[in-house]
Amino acid sequence: MKLVRLVFQQYRWPLAMVLLLSVSSGLLSVGVIAFVNQRMISSHDGLGTALWQFGLMLAVLLALASGASLSLTALGHRFVYGLRRVMVKRLLDTNIERIESIGGAKIFASLSSDIRAVTMAFVQLPDLIYGSVLSVASFSYLAWLSPSLFITTLCWMAFTLGVGWLLVGKLNAHIRALRESEDKLYQSYQGVIDGRKELTLNRDRARRLYEETFDVAAQRYREHFTLADRYHGLASNWANIMVLGTIGLAFYLANGLGWAPTEVAATYALTVLFMRTPLVLAVAAIPAQISGRVALDKVESLALAEHHESFDVAPSHIAGHWQTLELRDVEYHYAPQGDEPGFDVGPVNLTLRRGETVFLMGGNGSGKSSLARLLSGLYRPSAGAILIDGQVIGSDDWLAYRQLFASVFTDFHLFAQLLGADGQNADVADVEHWLEKLHMKHKVQLADGHLLDTRFSQGQRKRLALMLALLEKRDILLLDEWAADQDPLFRRFFYRELLPMFKKAGVTVFAISHDDQYFDLADRLVKMESGQLSELQGDRRENASRDAVEEIGAAYQMKTVEAL
Repeated sequence: MKLVRLVFQQYRWPLAMVLLLSVSSGLLSVGVIAFVNQRMISSHDGLGTALWQFGLMLAVLLALASGASLSLTALGHRFVYGLRRVMVKRLLDTNIERIESIGGAKIFASLSSDIRAVTMAFVQLPDLIYGSVLSVASFSYLAWLSPSLFITTLCWMAFTLGVGWLLVGKLNAHIRALRESEDKLYQSYQGVIDGRKELTLNRDRARRLYEETFDVAAQRYREHFTLADRYHGLASNWANIMVLGTIGLAFYLANGLGWAPTEVAATYALTVLFMRTPLVLAVAAIPAQISGRVALDKVESLALAEHHESFDVAPSHIAGHWQTLELRDVEYHYAPQGDEPGFDVGPVNLTLRRGETVFLMGGNGSGKSSLARLLSGLYRPSAGAILIDGQVIGSDDWLAYRQLFASVFTDFHLFAQLLGADGQNADVADVEHWLEKLHMKHKVQLADGHLLDTRFSQGQRKRLALMLALLEKRDILLLDEWAADQDPLFRRFFYRELLPMFKKAGVTVFAISHDDQYFDLADRLVKMESGQLSELQGDRRENASRDAVEEIGAAYQMKTVEAL
């Protein structure tokens, strides 16, 4: 069993102790049956002594069985807790390209459904282990009672297990299909939540999403769940009936064919009845084990980064007093997806000097955001290199390199926790300063270094996201069309007041912007077009301040016409 193997790798001695308790309780359970047969049924001498001995055996059995069950449950929850921690840490360490290719719906499904499935597998694992151990011990006792009856019973049980194996195989197939259907279901959930505004305004789109996406996924999920339950029920009932059939078979062979005395057949029947419930519970635990195994396979299929416990950044040649950052012949290739063609960025050559302000302009789909991700180290170049003061950023330097940047992308997440440059809670004076500068002081409430509320307009949320980036006090501030959601007055304040303030503080600003009336504030102006970067100088820069919007609008209209 995959779950047991994984636990054994991490908790070898605790699991060995649990298994020892389980084996001991199983053997003692059979010992109780043998004691009842020899001291309380076959013999009537010393029943008083036998009674208290029987009670003592039951007390020891209770202690062993409870100890095994409780220890295994605690160990299982400890393992699941560790699995959850490891998975989230692996997510944090996985490159953003892989995260984007997986998709949020699959990740949420693994964090919720898969972890829950592993938990349920461990909850029912004691039943499976105890039932298996007790069955082996009981069959050993039956073989000792009557080898001839046991051989026939063994053939009977082999037939039972063969049919049960076929049913479990069907069950396994539907549980795997069920898990795939769950990914589709989570994707439809995400569409309903993320598209709530559009769906509220367009009832036809809401209906089509409900009927053609959600309902189809929910129906497939229901079908596979129903079939999985059906095969599980068949397997449980089959095992239950065939175990009861063993009793009739034993009495027929003993009384009808004379293979064994009636007393032996009675003990045989008592033993079978004794192991019937644990055996049925063991069979009932099989679906949870299959689901747990499928869940673990699903987690591994995400191909997340290897687990490293530490958040420390490895020592690097990147120093805080760097002067130049260079992208040298950097390329990035998007692979084709379905009918969508691929897209190539580069080769890009760009040098940033410490403390300068650089604006990047370009039409939709030109590669601006891709360049920003390459520059900040979120994407690794397919070709070319990034250099700091002439030294190439190697594979061991990426974590340190990314620490140079603070950013506000268009799809930013607004965290409630306010952190300073050292990773501790931000200085209260700094927070008050930036709230005042960003005109948010009387709108925001703080407590214990956290924003108490983040439900603001998009423009206000962007101001708070900018504050979070500034509190980190990184060398480079990367802004992706930050001013697009600001009102005209604050937009002017941002360009005319805040950007010069950043420059005076020595912050390097790389901003994607289409606000051509403020291009004069940039030390340099660069443009992306069809994945190629060029710097606008002289007349080209002067013209860009006049007709940037017209160029971008024309390019957008041309792409729209081509698409139609």
